[in-house]
Amino acid sequence: MGPLKGLKIIEMAGIGPGPFCGMVLADLGAELIRVDRASAIGTGSKKEPSNRGKKSIAIDLKSKEGVEIVLKLVETADAIFEGFRPGVMERLGLGPNVCLERNERIVFGRMTGWGQEGPLAKAAGHDINYISLSGALAAIGRPGSPPVPPLNLIGDFGGGGMLLALGLVAGLLESKESKKGQVVDAAMTDGSALLMTMIYSMQSSGLWKNSLGSNLLDGGSHFYDTYECKDGKFISIGSIEPQFYELLCKIAELDDSVFSNQMDRQFWPEQKKVIKEIFLNKTREEWCALMEGTDVCFAPVLNMAEAPLHPHNIERKTFIELEGVTQPAPAPRFSRTNPEIVSSPSLVGEHTDEVLKAIGLNEEDINSLKTSGAVA
Repeated sequence: MGPLKGLKIIEMAGIGPGPFCGMVLADLGAELIRVDRASAIGTGSKKEPSNRGKKSIAIDLKSKEGVEIVLKLVETADAIFEGFRPGVMERLGLGPNVCLERNERIVFGRMTGWGQEGPLAKAAGHDINYISLSGALAAIGRPGSPPVPPLNLIGDFGGGGMLLALGLVAGLLESKESKKGQVVDAAMTDGSALLMTMIYSMQSSGLWKNSLGSNLLDGGSHFYDTYECKDGKFISIGSIEPQFYELLCKIAELDDSVFSNQMDRQFWPEQKKVIKEIFLNKTREEWCALMEGTDVCFAPVLNMAEAPLHPHNIERKTFIELEGVTQPAPAPRFSRTNPEIVSSPSLVGEHTDEVLKAIGLNEEDINSLKTSGAVA
């Protein structure tokens, strides 16, 4: 089992980055109990990898008995996390103060877009809005076009779900010494800003311009970009260091009279124009045969159907198949306590009886809760 084996964490069911955070923690060995809505009983899908490795209990959080069940879970847990708007957990009677009264060592994770306070804290939003405010979105795109949304990877998952997972683990480590819990406030505006640390550093040093497609890492340079090939497929080049750039010039047979001034930005537009035409002369596979595995810093641009079939990903088992669903494998790897998936994605309420019995309820208690509608 993974390095978090022995920890019990409660996930208040939500969408997107919340389930992703729970999946990461479950992959790493924690026991994840997902609190779902009783009204959603039986729903869900085995094709939702973000719910793998979790147990689901269906509870009516609008009932006094249902709230009490969550608090009983808190008494036996190490952490709880939620992704609601600020104040929702308090209105349910499950805010951090109440939970810490029940368990002074509980680590209470909160993930929102804007954070728990601030002028925008209570406003609705999505990934695209949060990364707009942090400066991330304005740096992504091509000249002459609007900034390009990078899926919802930067705000939701990198700056949200992954940051919350790190915050929870850090809080749990600290609580081992202090014997006290605390609140973790993970905001996607904060997280996406944190992911931009190096770019802000480059701007402060005069190495980054606030204009799309004019910088080292945003497609402005000819040696760090994607290029279309003869067959309409794409490759990626990242030949930043001089020795890698020299190898690129050699293998692609780039004319030294055009490509000798690698870091001089005034030559980049012309160099980009010429190199585009060169890469159109061969198919993606032909360029792979020449460059893949060399120090050019090269890779084919694979879609989601192709990526699991690449030999490197196959050998490393980067993707796995679980009950017919291809999905990313747990990461990172550990030499001794390697993560593994303990179960397929759970349906809502699939483990209600099991979870209730684990906190000391008998059959009569459970049946009574079901009859009242507090659990399902």
